[in-house]
Amino acid sequence: MKTYPTDRIRNVALVGHGGAGKTTLAEALLHVAGAIPRMGRIEDGTTVCDFDPEEQRRRISVSLALAPFELYGHKVNVIDAPGYADFVGDVTAALRAADLAVVVVSAVEGVEVQTEVAWRIAEDLNLPRIVFVNKLDRERASFERTVDALKERFGAGIAPLELPVGEEADFRGVVDLLRDRAVLYDGGTTGTEGPVPDDMATEEHAVHDALVEGIVVADDDLMERYLADEAIGTDELAGALARGVAEGSVYPVLCGSATKLVGVDRLARFLVEEGPAPDTSADADPAAFVFKTVVDPYVGRVNLFRVLQGTIHHDDVLVNARTVADERLHQLTTLRGKEQEPVTEVPAGDIAAVAKLADTTTGDLLARRGADVEAVPLAAPEPVLAVAIRARSKHDEDKLANALHRLQDEDPALRLERNPETHQTLLHGMGETHVSIALERLARKFGVEVDTEEIRVPYRETITAAAEAEGKYKKQTGGHGQFGVAFLRLEPTERGSGFTFVDEIVGGAIPRQFIPAVEKGVMETMEQGGVHGYPVVDVRVTCFDGKYHSVDSSEMSFKMAASIGFKEAMAKAGPILLEPISELVVTAPEANQGDVMGDLNAKRGRIQGSASIGGGEVEITAQVPTSEILRYEIDLRSMTGGRGRFRATHSHYDPVPSHLVDRIAAASEG
Repeated sequence: MKTYPTDRIRNVALVGHGGAGKTTLAEALLHVAGAIPRMGRIEDGTTVCDFDPEEQRRRISVSLALAPFELYGHKVNVIDAPGYADFVGDVTAALRAADLAVVVVSAVEGVEVQTEVAWRIAEDLNLPRIVFVNKLDRERASFERTVDALKERFGAGIAPLELPVGEEADFRGVVDLLRDRAVLYDGGTTGTEGPVPDDMATEEHAVHDALVEGIVVADDDLMERYLADEAIGTDELAGALARGVAEGSVYPVLCGSATKLVGVDRLARFLVEEGPAPDTSADADPAAFVFKTVVDPYVGRVNLFRVLQGTIHHDDVLVNARTVADERLHQLTTLRGKEQEPVTEVPAGDIAAVAKLADTTTGDLLARRGADVEAVPLAAPEPVLAVAIRARSKHDEDKLANALHRLQDEDPALRLERNPETHQTLLHGMGETHVSIALERLARKFGVEVDTEEIRVPYRETITAAAEAEGKYKKQTGGHGQFGVAFLRLEPTERGSGFTFVDEIVGGAIPRQFIPAVEKGVMETMEQGGVHGYPVVDVRVTCFDGKYHSVDSSEMSFKMAASIGFKEAMAKAGPILLEPISELVVTAPEANQGDVMGDLNAKRGRIQGSASIGGGEVEITAQVPTSEILRYEIDLRSMTGGRGRFRATHSHYDPVPSHLVDRIAAASEG
């Protein structure tokens, strides 16, 4: 593939809901442009973009993929993004690398959850958007219904450029509304142009007029001429449309069928002719932004990057802004799926890959030392589901930490946590499928097998009344023995206050050098657990008397005495079990508010408040026992059809209801 100047480069992200046909559309674009001789099939695992074994087995895209093609003297970098909520991190990464979002919508299912999510991300990035209504050849497909839903969700900027000719199985072409011409297809990669069918003439004229009005409204000169009933040429309208797309005021809608190759050639031409070129400087010092990292067990890291400015050449040395270390870009390639083609230079605005950088990963900026360039960090989405994992064998355990680190390099949406209380390793992800695929990749790429287990909740214990006890430790084993007595008083303190130790020893009942041993013995016993085996908190412990032996007393004897005394006193002090409470903020459609609040109440939650936040959504705040929301992402997705989202933070500890204590204790012992 040859090098193209910046003004002849187009960076396009295909986004939308899973199953809308994005990967098939990428395959169709490649075929129409002559980049591949025939289209692969998702069912056979033969498509360019879905090449991972996990993708081929599940028949879904789980990470972004590049699919560049050349057409009409331009290079179009197509980035095929996943369509399932679990992989939204790659959607954001794809859109960060693109200059145009092509939102692919199924004419059967219409506007779905991830359509809205992708649109919102593109909107936040001020990225131009167009829509491709796909699957018009399918049963129950409706272009009109889909366009109405698009206008309802995304506003008046939705502007159909085409109308379908025929419906469902009879779908055979499109009408070009700008040029008042029909384009019909008969199994080839390109259509045949002709007049608009008579039975569509009235509808076509009405939609044509509405389209023209939508285009000229953003151009004062064209609007004035339009209102004066002056004819405006197709080229002028196309130019105004391109400006409207670039400014984000117009969202053109094209239509077709990726599987039947209807309308795909017109989409490809539109991307070239109307799609925005990268807005960058070719003459500045070279700089690149890494938007995706792929980890190969043999090659190592492969970083996908977009050139922000200047031209990057083979063997250039750039500085990583995060590590401030030099990186030599020795192996530059262009990617099409998993196929790599070496290149010697990458111009401003283009996308390429580089292998074997020392310490560069997703979100890093590479630039000449001292270059005046910045890039907004690529923030990973907040994980919503965790699983506890443990190595299956000692061999796996030795390799686990390094393998997990390399997995995170490839997928920043994964988070790793070692809980010091429960001694569990927790892998956090965006959902069940996300976590499941991460574990599959651990085994396939790095040969590390792990098992999952229930997440242990970090319960606590405390007391509700004051109590005293004598802790006596006496042991005679020949020679010096062990002797120590400590009288302890336990009192409850305010929730969250922690542990306080008070020394009330007078008259040398316990020598001063042994008092720290008493405190240490109490603290170690509290950490080891109380009546139910969980750490003890919010207790004031007073050592008010004791006994010692001039020969047999030692630090060890007083530590043991303190431990014995603490356990006896706690058993008499009304011990209770405490559970962690999370502050939960749920965002959901207003239509689902009742279901969400009812479910939170069923989870022993306390609703703190709810408020409308616009856009048909409501925000609900509640305090809920952490044990009840370990898999809340799954419940919320089910209740809201995938439209709900949440964030949870630790709030405080509350007493466990008495009827649940025995069940929790039994689970702990098990």
